[in-house]
Amino acid sequence: MLLSPSGSYLTQRYLQNPTARTPCSARKPFGELKLNAARNKRLCWCMYSGMFCSELVKWNRGVSQLNGAMNMHYRQMKNRDIICSVSEEQNSSTGVERKRKVIEHICLLKAREDLSDAEEKDMLDYLYTSQYQMGGIVAISLGRISDRNLENYTHAVYMRFQRKEDLAKFYENPFYLGVLRDHVMPYCHGLIYLDYESEVEDDILPIFRKGEEFNYGVEFVLLITFVESALGGPAEDALASLAKLTLEFPSLIIQTTQGSNFNICDKEYTHGVVIRFRSPEAIEIFMGSSEYKDMWRSKFQLIIKKMLSIHYSVDPVGTEIM
Repeated sequence: MLLSPSGSYLTQRYLQNPTARTPCSARKPFGELKLNAARNKRLCWCMYSGMFCSELVKWNRGVSQLNGAMNMHYRQMKNRDIICSVSEEQNSSTGVERKRKVIEHICLLKAREDLSDAEEKDMLDYLYTSQYQMGGIVAISLGRISDRNLENYTHAVYMRFQRKEDLAKFYENPFYLGVLRDHVMPYCHGLIYLDYESEVEDDILPIFRKGEEFNYGVEFVLLITFVESALGGPAEDALASLAKLTLEFPSLIIQTTQGSNFNICDKEYTHGVVIRFRSPEAIEIFMGSSEYKDMWRSKFQLIIKKMLSIHYSVDPVGTEIM
């Protein structure tokens, strides 16, 4: 049954069967209606069309009003989007970068002079794969120290944790203690720890040190003991100057972190710095630049009591790792 726009179906019913009784046939004899069926049919079509047109006009008027309201709402939303976009651009133009706190862990080892390649590989493999046996480690790098140093450290291990609680659990983890007992200390006669809190860009790649640029490069580790009178003001100012300078060499440096040593067992050094360079050539260019030399002479040289700097090559992990 087809309803008219007004909700009446009588007219349509009559169109299908003009001889049927309708409100019209109640006023006229059946024969007359039959003789005038064609005229009545045309009349009903006109009535139906009139009702349809009337309702169509109302419907179009309603649609027009609705479109007007929707257009106004669209313009309001568009203006709101423009305002939000401008606001976001203004926020981004301020240069404020979101940061995430991380915990940096440094371990330097003194291996035996007669350490064989097989023993070295066994030690480094177990240290590296420890990240898969315990939670909290978000990044790791290690290797043989490239340059000789006065303290005779031969190998370095760098780890990153999300929180201090994760680092504390790491120190007490039975698996890690077993690695030290069975695969590190038999080959080494000394080690040192340094832990500090720092900040990195709040993004998954910088936090976890993932991506193509972190697969290669040189890890530079700087351990510093500031004179007691410099702790606080001058020492923090010097570290801030170093951090600012590293940001000016993005073609050479991938990431820099630094902070105050909070390891309660090893207090030989007061501060630590870790810089990931893109290549061995990059570290030479940066250390040899006049900007670095001037900064070091003016900010660090007079307030340092002790210093140790080492670096080691970082290569992609191969299939030979356990």
